[in-house]
Parts: sequence; structure tokens; C-alpha cells
Amino acid sequence: MFLSDWIPHNAPADGSPPNKLFKFILWAVKGAWPALWAAGILSVVAGVAEVFAAILLGMVIDKALALEPSQIFSDGMGLLLGAFVFFALFRPILFGMTAYSQTIIVQPNVLNLILSRLHRYTLGQAVTFFDNDFAGRIAQKEMQTARALNDVVTEIIHTVLFALASVVGAVLMLGTVDIRIAGGLVVWMVAYVFLLRFFMPRIRTRSQARASARAMVTGQIVDTVTNIKTVKLFAHDDHEDRAALDAMGSYRSKFIAFGRVSASFRFTLMALAGFLPVLLIGGALWYWSRGLISAGDIAATGAVSLRLAQMTGWVSFTLMGLYANLGEVEDGMRTLTPQHTLMDPENPKELVVPHGQIDITDLSFAYGQKTGGIEKISLSIKPGEKLGIVGASGAGKSTLVALLLRLYDPESGKIEIDGTDISEVSQNSLRSKIGMVTQETAMFNRSAFENIRYGKPDATLDEVIAAAEKAEAHDFITAMQDHKGRTGYDAHLGERGVKLSGGQRQRIALARAILKDAPIFILDEATSALDSEVEASIQSALERVMEGKTVLAIAHRLSTISHMDRILVLDQGRLAEEGTHDELLAKGGLYARYWDRQSGGFVATQDAAE
Repeated sequence: MFLSDWIPHNAPADGSPPNKLFKFILWAVKGAWPALWAAGILSVVAGVAEVFAAILLGMVIDKALALEPSQIFSDGMGLLLGAFVFFALFRPILFGMTAYSQTIIVQPNVLNLILSRLHRYTLGQAVTFFDNDFAGRIAQKEMQTARALNDVVTEIIHTVLFALASVVGAVLMLGTVDIRIAGGLVVWMVAYVFLLRFFMPRIRTRSQARASARAMVTGQIVDTVTNIKTVKLFAHDDHEDRAALDAMGSYRSKFIAFGRVSASFRFTLMALAGFLPVLLIGGALWYWSRGLISAGDIAATGAVSLRLAQMTGWVSFTLMGLYANLGEVEDGMRTLTPQHTLMDPENPKELVVPHGQIDITDLSFAYGQKTGGIEKISLSIKPGEKLGIVGASGAGKSTLVALLLRLYDPESGKIEIDGTDISEVSQNSLRSKIGMVTQETAMFNRSAFENIRYGKPDATLDEVIAAAEKAEAHDFITAMQDHKGRTGYDAHLGERGVKLSGGQRQRIALARAILKDAPIFILDEATSALDSEVEASIQSALERVMEGKTVLAIAHRLSTISHMDRILVLDQGRLAEEGTHDELLAKGGLYARYWDRQSGGFVATQDAAE
């Protein structure tokens, strides 16, 4: 549609969002200003037109009173025709243009612009940001902040500017009638401004508290629904119900507190608004009775006073909503504007991995604590080497992998891939060169095809099917049907893949990693959810996939890594042993004890995934 793309609704932001309200607004809507200025000018012209309508009405009445009834359509035709053009053509077209600018140009595009910038910035946060909050609450904050700020921008343009133009025009118009009537309007406006100054900060504060409580309700409910199987298995429906009711109770009390100040504001406002027509029309009648103004002036003053009184309620409720929205924006800012803790360098390199050599030097990381994580680990992994990593839960296996993926920055030491320090490259560049399958497989509530193709977004259906066949996933995928009747690769997997068994999810994840075909391959308990028969059937496929790649495989089931070129044994964050399976057994150390304690290929004492 005409000018519907004037605002660049997907334009990236400049830098990170400020944590001060005004600067945050400028950051959020940057690039939209030409369209916003144009919409604002239209709104001002519409506000002035409302005052001109009252002036025109007064002119028509004065003309009618000055002429004989038989002369009104002959001598007054020019004025009547002008009034007809204004009321029947100009005014409807003007207000139609303001409505078009609001609903087509501004609202949908500003909302999308703000939301896309907030979402992009949130996606750039480190995993700890998401670990420390509810997923539902973060999503709620993104939507809440974008919607509230969009409403603020829209209402400033289409209500505040319109009202200001109407009030200024009314003061000027009444000044031509009688300066004392205009003075009465100014005195009333001063009282109105004091009313706003008293109530609006209170509305803003209580709206902020209400928004925070509402987000907690959403987070609590989403957390329960996301883990509904655990709730059912532990028969904790009552427990979750109480947790939700507690959150809802807090939200209710915040809502009531907001309602009290809102109700008080509305009562006081309506009393003040009702006084305006009495003041202006009464004053006009007084001056008319003394022959100081005309009957047309009374009509114009009455029309303006009634319109302003009506507008007062509308504008005030809008301002109340505007301040409430500002409170919600500030509440969202507290959640969404913290600086990224894991940053790309200012001019990041693109990681090139011609060989797959990994060098780790004096690497330490303890999650900001005194203990835990890993400490002073140094090792070199040759191109194409298959490295197994074992150790008790908490030994540092997953921490080592997380540092290789740069999900965290090490507290000391460094990691190099083919001679390039991974801190010097972009995070996306690094992770695009590493394929990974974890024990906790991540599925999207999308089709099987989309979940597998996530490893290579431009892959064809044939490539997806080939990867699924290698992962022994093709047969069960073709037999799937979801609740909407979609079948095979078009069938959706449900949130987090809940419609699949653990083994099926891991095979989908394997197919995704196979399709990615990265030069470095990480397996973190990748076959732990597979039964022995299925594991055996895909082992040869995995070996073909790993051929020529540098591989790191974490396992508690030692039989899955006994064939690796080298095995590392981690203990309490330190490298305790390394060697081949046979060499480690011959040493009679930790690895040998783990092996001896196995039953059916599992470590008996420490079988929980890290």
C-alpha cells in the first residue's frame, strides 16, 4: 500500500539500547523520524481544523443574523459554499489521512521496528542471561516493551499533538473574541496541568509495578506448561497451582493499586472538565449581554468549550495510558537493556578451518566462583583426531566444550583453532565451524524437515532425507502424523520435540549435525538416549560422518569412546589422565576404575549427565 514501507521496519539498531528512557526511545525509533514528523504535522493541522470549524460555525451564525431570511442563500452563498467544502470534503479527507498515517504507516511499522531491534539484541545475550530468567518472561518483556513504546509514539502524534494544536488554536481564537475569555481558558489549563502533574507520576509508577507482576504470572505459567510432563509425573498439580495463584495474587494487588489511582484521576478529571463549558459559555453570555461580543462569538465559544471538555477526557485517558505505557517500557528496559557480557571483537575475523587443529593453553574457568569448572588445562588436538572426554559429573567436561564454543569467555588461558584465537573471531563464525549433538536435544515446534535443515538452511529435501537416513531417522519420520494431519517431513514435532521419544529426538539432532558437515564435531552424550541396537546401527554412519573431522566426544558410557584415538580423563576440573583406551587401562588409574565399575557399558557411580 501507499507509503506502507516508508518506515524501515526491519532496520538494525545502532549499538546497544541505552538504559535511560529518552535515549532508549531515540534508539528504538531511529530511522522512522521522517514518517513520524509527517504524521505529526498532519495531526497538528487536524487539531487546528477543529478550532477553525468552530470559527466557521460562528461566522455562519453571524451572517445569518445580519441578513434577512430570504437573503441567506443569495448574499451568503459564498460563505455557505466554503463551509460545505470544509465540512464535507476538506475535513473528512484530512482526518482520513491522519487515520491512514496512524494505522498503515506508523503503528504496524514502528511496532515491528522496535520489536525486531529488541529481539536481535536479546538474541545476542550470553546463555547465562537466559539461564537466569524465565523464557516466557523474557518473551513477555520483548512484546510488552515494543507494544507499550509503539503506543507511546502513536498517542503522542495522534492525540497529544492534536490536542496541543487544538488548545493553542482555541486560546488564539478566544483571544479575538475577548481576551478575558481566553484568559479564563488559560487559567483552566493551568489547573488541568497541575492535575496531570499530580496523578501521572503515580500512574506511571503503579503501571510499572503492574507490568512486572504480569510478566511474572506469564513466566510462572510458561515455566509450568513447558515442564508439564514433570509436573504430571510428580503429581504436583496442586504445587504448581499454588505457585501460579501466588503470582496471580501479586498481580491482582498491583492491578487494584493501579485501579485506585486511576479511578481517583478520572473522577477529578471529569469534575474539572464539567467546569470548562460553564466557565467559557457563561463568560461569553455575560459579555454578549453587555453588547461586547456577537451571537456568533457565543456559538463559536460554546462549540470550542464543548469540544475541549470532551477532548479533555479523551486526552487525559490517553495520557494516563501513555504514562502507564512509559512505566511498562521502563520495566521492560530493566530486563532487556543489560550490556552483553560476551562480545565479538570490534573488527572480528572470519574463522577459517582448513585443518581442524585445536590448541588449548592454561585454560581456567570457574563461573565466577572459587571452585568448579576447569583449571589450568593445556592440550593439543591434532587435525582429524578423535578425542574422548570422560570424568565424573562436575569434572569439567561440559565446561571445556562450552569454552570451545565460546558460550563463556575463559577467566585465563586461550583456545586456538588452526592458529587463530577464538576470541578474535565472531561468535557466529566460530560456531558455524562446529557441529554438535548434545544429550539434551533441542527441537523447535516446527516440521521435521525444518528441524533437520536447521543445520544447513539452504539444504534441499533430498539432502535432508540423506542426512536423516544416515542418522537412522528416515523411517520413523515418514511414519509421523501431527494433530493437524501433516505427515512425514511436514509433521510438526511439538514444543521441544515432546511428540518424539528421547531416541527419536537424538536421531533428529544427529541428522541436523550430519547435514551441517562442520570440520569440528562435538558429541556430548550424543547416543545416550538410543538403545543398543539403534546405537550399533548408526555407529558406522557416525564413523563415516566423523571421517576427516576433529572430534570431541563426551561420554559416561565408556564403550562408546573406547575406540577413540585418545581419551582424556578430567577430575575436579583438572586433566588427570590421557591416552588410548588400552594405555589408560594399563595405568590402573581413574579410567580403569570407571571401566571396572561399568555394568552393561555404563558408569555405575556417576551416570548423571553434567
